[in-house]
Amino acid sequence: MLKLSKSVIGIEEINAVTKVLENEYLGMGENVKEFEDLLSAHFNTPAICVNTGTSAIHLALQAIGVGYGDEILVQSLTYVATFQAISATGAIPISCDVYPNSITIDLEDAKSKITSKTKAILPVHYGGGVGDLNAVYEFAKFHNIRVIEDAAHAFGTIYKNKLIGSFGDICCFSFDGIKNITSGEGGAILTNDINVIKKIKDARLLGVKKDTENRFAGKRSWEFDVEFQGWRFHMSNIMAAIGVEQLKKFQYFKEKRQNIAKLYQKQFKDNPNIKILNHNYDDIVPHIFTIQVVESKRNDLKKILEEENIPTGFHYYPNHLLTKFKIDNISLKVTEKLQHELITLPLHPDLKQEDILFITSKIINYLR
Repeated sequence: MLKLSKSVIGIEEINAVTKVLENEYLGMGENVKEFEDLLSAHFNTPAICVNTGTSAIHLALQAIGVGYGDEILVQSLTYVATFQAISATGAIPISCDVYPNSITIDLEDAKSKITSKTKAILPVHYGGGVGDLNAVYEFAKFHNIRVIEDAAHAFGTIYKNKLIGSFGDICCFSFDGIKNITSGEGGAILTNDINVIKKIKDARLLGVKKDTENRFAGKRSWEFDVEFQGWRFHMSNIMAAIGVEQLKKFQYFKEKRQNIAKLYQKQFKDNPNIKILNHNYDDIVPHIFTIQVVESKRNDLKKILEEENIPTGFHYYPNHLLTKFKIDNISLKVTEKLQHELITLPLHPDLKQEDILFITSKIINYLR
């Protein structure tokens, strides 16, 4: 059976983890420093590694002073992790609609929801695409709010000849098992804001001041101070060892993902029954590939593909419809339409050309 998504791990990662186990220093130490240094060089921007992409967003929000009662503009069509990271700070995620052509935050809708409590906008780079990111930054500048990019899907994506994470305000990545690179679990925050970097370094280690330096040297902090709420969000050497090897392979992963997406595009091009995002996959490194079909066909298509051992997914169930984040009298028309029409197809570097041709033939035949 094909897989919708998967980790792509080789002997290099296995050997790297084995070495960490043999060293018997499994927590945060020299391997995490190595991974951070490599990421910082890759993006030419300071990088801080943490245990998940969710905690990366949580810490980034906390580091810019977001707290109880503050409001964060974010699209509803994202994984619940984005919303939980916001609410974990005590802030309120304000659900916004998306543009149908990019599935990125609708700035006109966001504008209608700005209040005196709005502290940041959190654009989600859905599927690896970023939409009009310049417009997001212009919006934030005009309204005097911060930008925290949820780039969990977009590791490697290029925007206007710049690597996502190498510019802008604050950018958060996820390295969980199925992302564009993985560290098993893990995430990273990238920013040139030195104050944010300092706060996150301590906050990921329970707020213990300057504990990062000691851990990177293989030492413990025995006498220390704590000035603010911290969390146990640091990355382990095991995770970092995997991440280091994955980063070395990223060019291969990138080309495989882009070529798969291009083949999907080619097969579905000009098909009146299938709508796809008009992405340039020379620049975008996709985490997922979605198609849009009429609501009356979507669920039956999923069943038919499953009968052929082709798994599919739905990315995502809108957060504004969840009990925890539901707001009365809110209607996000585009999001609620997409909820019933999007279906996610298999995408990972181990897929072969014949796999994609098999998948697309089944879809095209059903939707004639």
